[in-house]
Amino acid sequence: MSTAPSAEPLKPLVTALQHLPGVGQKSAARMAWHLLQHDRAGAAALVQSLGQALQHIGHCTRCHTLTDAPVCAVCLDDSRDSSQLCVVETPNDQIALERTQAYRGLYFVLMGRISPIDGVGAQELGMQALLARAADGQVQEVVIATSFTAEGEASAHVLAQLLGARGLRVTRLARGVPVGSELEYVDLATIAHALEGRR
Repeated sequence: MSTAPSAEPLKPLVTALQHLPGVGQKSAARMAWHLLQHDRAGAAALVQSLGQALQHIGHCTRCHTLTDAPVCAVCLDDSRDSSQLCVVETPNDQIALERTQAYRGLYFVLMGRISPIDGVGAQELGMQALLARAADGQVQEVVIATSFTAEGEASAHVLAQLLGARGLRVTRLARGVPVGSELEYVDLATIAHALEGRR
């Protein structure tokens, strides 16, 4: 009579894999078994790459995106329009905007969005760093490019109030981006149109 292998030796790995977004216990267990049974080389590469990323990648001191240098390449690019500052939720949102080639200003990455249910408020998003960045004397327009979800809209509202109170021109992506959508998943033409039609 055969018995199924115990999952206990894999428990720490399964628990660690559950930190990935959208990965539950069953999916994490399936990934763990696959890596150890069928792709040990892939598992080793994953461990090495993750270790290197943790060691070498941090936040840009100016825009807060992820980078392997103190200041990211976009912030160092003299050809960018320093009078425009686009506020996005994640580095993936920044990448999506960059791929449209419709925006040539600078960025600030919040690394999240206001979500009271998760205990994330303005302080947790580093709003003070954003306000300091926007008040550098060069920024004239702040483009709020948070997602059109309830949390993204709440973040946009708070940002508009804080930045507007400092005399900055604040615009928001046009509604070409569907309500409830994550910016990184919206097609490039729609994002470009929303940038052009910001208000």
